[in-house]
Formats: sequence, structure tokens, C-alpha cells
Amino acid sequence: MKIMTAAMFIRDRIIFILTGFFITGLGACLMLLEHARNPEFMELSTMYYFIGAAAFTVVLGLTIDYVRQREYYKQLRHAMERESELQTGAIAPFAVTAEQQLVVRLLNQQNSTYLNKLGTYRRQQELHNHFVMQWVHHMKTPLSVVDLLLQEAVTQQPMSEEEQQEMILSLFEETDRLNKGLEMLLYTARLDRFEMDLHLAKIPLHDIIHEVLITHRRLCLRHSVIPQIEGEAWPETDRKWMTVVLNQIVSNAIKYSKDKQGTKHLIFCLDQQDSSSKLMITDEGSGIAPHDLPRIFDPFFTGENGQVAGESTGMGLYLAKQICSRLGHELSVASELGVGTTFTITFSPQGIHMLDDV
Repeated sequence: MKIMTAAMFIRDRIIFILTGFFITGLGACLMLLEHARNPEFMELSTMYYFIGAAAFTVVLGLTIDYVRQREYYKQLRHAMERESELQTGAIAPFAVTAEQQLVVRLLNQQNSTYLNKLGTYRRQQELHNHFVMQWVHHMKTPLSVVDLLLQEAVTQQPMSEEEQQEMILSLFEETDRLNKGLEMLLYTARLDRFEMDLHLAKIPLHDIIHEVLITHRRLCLRHSVIPQIEGEAWPETDRKWMTVVLNQIVSNAIKYSKDKQGTKHLIFCLDQQDSSSKLMITDEGSGIAPHDLPRIFDPFFTGENGQVAGESTGMGLYLAKQICSRLGHELSVASELGVGTTFTITFSPQGIHMLDDV
């Protein structure tokens, strides 16, 4: 180890050593010339003293410098041997020269950045694993219901027309839940590559709402939810991602309205101004408890409503919020427990331009 460290030290200073020998040789040559021209004023012994003193000075300087920096080289070699450890970048705290101090500072900065990114990745991985577990659990429920309905259909033959109709509606409802669960998993996975799957354009938002309501038409009819679209708007946004957001909000509105008796309204109020637009979606569902409101966009937060319904993964509104934020839109919510909830999406051109900085 010591031999390798000394060899590295000598190799790094070979230019200086050769320069020292060159200057010494040049001085010796000048002395020889002077001795040849004036032998009485320049003796050869003087040249030998000069060569000896110069060589001693070079060797002494290198030795002192090596002793000063030996610890630094040892730390570097130990750090290289322990490359699998995360703290490798912080193993060389001892630095002598300004250059070494810069290297140590750079190593520490790189190590700190690496650990921060590693912590972020681990957090994302934990969220992903938790989401997959929640999603699998969420998917087991509709599968179990479908299996139970099919068993009942086999054991209760013949079934009346009314019973058959009720079973078909239940099967449709459970397959809808499966489809929505699969879509949520798909779009959550795509969220990491959001910018690669983006197409911004001015689109008729009222048409997108109409298409979303068509996909939820059967559930709206079954649970007596009457949708209503007021006004028109042409915001600049991504059609596909905005459809995901609206699907999630409408799905929640139906889910938390179906237990209420009688007819419930679901109102989409569009407001188009010069360059900005606003969409307000108001339902007459169960509403959200005041203490749950600040957290409804947090991942895996289900709140009181989700715990009562037992159908929530806590990822739907998180996904909607993330999509709106990345599109440059603002998603906010206001709610009154037992009365209903209003989600507001504000589309502003300044928000869209923020995507250029991503």
C-alpha cells in the first residue's frame, strides 16, 4: 500500500522532478563552461556541491510534500476499496492543498446529491409498492362480487326477468369498477413520463364533459344522478389527460351520491373569459368533512367517506391533482358535509406556459 501510494505521488510530480533535474543539469553545464573559460575562478568541486545540494533539496522537498499528503492518498485508496458503501464520497475529509480541498468539497456535494436522489427514489418506490397493494386489494372486491353473482345465477335457475336484469346491472357496475381501476393504474404509471404523452391544444371542454357523461350514463341512471352542462369553454389543455381528471371527479360524484335518496343533480358550470376558463363541477353527494378537505389530494388518503364506502384507493384525486398541476391548471375543492361538493378547475394561459420550463 505504501509503495503504491509513493508511486502515485512520484508519478503525479514527474514533470516537476524532471524540471528540477533539467535546471540542475543546466546549472552544472554553465559551471563547466565557466570552469573551462576561467579554471582559476571555478573549481569542479563547486559544481559537485551544487549538484549535490540541488538533488538534496529536490528530494527533501518531495519527501516533506509526500509526508504532508500521504494521508490524503491513503483516504482515496480506502474510499475506492469501499466503493459499495454509500458514504464513500465523505471518506476523504483530510485535504492539504487547495486543489484537494476542492476535490473533497466536490465529493461531499456529489454524495449529498446522490443521497437526496436516492431518498426520493426510495420514497417513490414505497409509494408505488403501497399503491400496487392498495390497487390489488381494490380489484379483489369487484372480482369477488362478480364471482358471487355468477354462483347465484347458477344455483338460482330459473331466474325471473327482473332478477336477471338486476344481476346484469350489478355485473356492469363491477366491470366498470375493474375498468376504472385498470385505467388508474395505467395513468399513474404514465405520470412519470407525463411530458412524453402530452398534446396541448384549444379544445371544446363542454364536448369532453359530454363524452365523459356518456361513459357514466348507466350509473347516472341507476343512481338517479342527473347531469347538467351550463355554458361552453375552449381552454388550452390536453384532451386525454383532462378526460382522466373529469372521469375521476364524475366517478366520485356518483359514488358519494348514490346512497342519498331521491334525485341528485350534477352540474357542470363552464365560464369562458378572454384567455382563461373555469369549470365548476357541483354534486349533491355526501360532502366532505371539514377536517378531511386539506388532505383529499394526498396519496392514499381516503377520509371518512372512503372508509364508509370501502371503494376508495385514495389515489383518484391525487392523480387528478397531479395531472392538473402538470398541465398548469389549478384544481381546488369546496364542500359542505351532507350537502355536496364543488370541484373547480381554473385554466389560465400562464399555467400552460409553465410547461415550457419543465
